[in-house]
Amino acid sequence: MTTGAQVEPQTVKVAGQPIRYDIRRGAGDATPLLMLCGIGAAFEVLQPAVDALDPELEVIRFDVPGVGGSPVGPLPYSFPALAWLTRRLLNRLGYQQVDVLGFSWGGGLAQQLAVQHPGTVRRLVLISTATGVLMVPASPATLLKMVTPRRFNDPEYAAGLAGYLYGGSARRHSAEIRRVFSAQVRAGSKRGYLFQLAAGACWTSLPFLGLIRQPTLILSGDDDPIIPLVNARLMARLIRHSELHVYSGGHVELVTEAPALTPVITQFLSS
Repeated sequence: MTTGAQVEPQTVKVAGQPIRYDIRRGAGDATPLLMLCGIGAAFEVLQPAVDALDPELEVIRFDVPGVGGSPVGPLPYSFPALAWLTRRLLNRLGYQQVDVLGFSWGGGLAQQLAVQHPGTVRRLVLISTATGVLMVPASPATLLKMVTPRRFNDPEYAAGLAGYLYGGSARRHSAEIRRVFSAQVRAGSKRGYLFQLAAGACWTSLPFLGLIRQPTLILSGDDDPIIPLVNARLMARLIRHSELHVYSGGHVELVTEAPALTPVITQFLSS
C-alpha cells in the first residue's frame, strides 16, 4: 500500500443510493479515519485537514445524499438512516472498524454512528458540533443565514459572510474560505440541503450521550457564532470517556487553521 496515495473519487451504490467517496490510502497498522463533513459541504471542503494529517493515516470521506457528487434521494434521510447507510458503505469498502471525525453537522452523524453501531467506531472526534435541536442555539440572525445554502453555491458570498458567520480566523481569511468552497466539484442541490436541515431539526443526541462509550475528543472554539462553546462543555460532561480541547478561534478552524488542530487530533487517535 503506497503511503499517502490519493485515488480519484469514485461512486458506489449502497442500498440503491449512489454515494461518491474518496480514500487517501495510508500505510502501517493505524486505524483508518472516517471524516464526516458539515451541512451542505462536499468532502473537498475538508482537504486542508486531510493534507495536515499524517500522510501514513488512511482517510475515508464521502458525500451524503444530496451533497456534492451524491445525488439526492427521493425522501430525507434521518440521522439513524444515515448512520445505517454509513455502516453499509464501510462494509462495501472493506472496513470493519474506523476512527470517526465529525465536523459541525457531521458531528451529529458521528454521534449517532457511535451509539447505533458501536463496534464500528473505535475513537470519536467531535469538532464544532453540538447535540442537535436540543442545544444552546446561535443568535437568530446567525440561524437565519444558516437556512440558505447560498454560501456553498456562491464562493464570493461565502467569503463576504465568513467573518460574521464562522468567527475566529475566518474574520481574517475570507480568501481561504472562497478557495475551499470553490474546490468542491459541485455543490449539492437545494433539496439535499433542506433534507440535511430536516435531519438536524428532528434529532438530538442529548438523551443518549451517556451511551457513547468510545474515547471521545471534543474540540470547540471560543469564538464560534454557530455553535456556542457552552454546548461542547455540556457534551464533555455527559460523554463518559471524553476530553475537551478549547482552542482560540471559530467554527471552521479545522479548515482555515488545520495545522494547529491536527496535532491534537493525531495525539488523541494514537494514544
